[in-house]
Amino acid sequence: MGEEGEERVQIDISSLEIEELLSIFIGILANKAWQYMGLRLIPGRGELEKDMGKAALAIDCAAFMADRLSPRLPETEARRMKAMITDLQINYAKNA
Repeated sequence: MGEEGEERVQIDISSLEIEELLSIFIGILANKAWQYMGLRLIPGRGELEKDMGKAALAIDCAAFMADRLSPRLPETEARRMKAMITDLQINYAKNA
């Protein structure tokens, strides 16, 4: 169990399709980029931290994977992913 009332489900990641794995990885990298830009708190740490080099790496890797994954997604999902990457890139430019 996680937080009160929240049940954790274990998933065998080896059973996931490549598109599902890439979506998960992109989400993780996007979250790390927000943390490295100092815009989200890193769990377990009391204050924001900023490392723009790591933020750039996370954004670049997420953008590469999203670019490769987008043609395999429904149009609405591909647009959502592109918007997420664009939002990261804009925030990076504002905070660099």
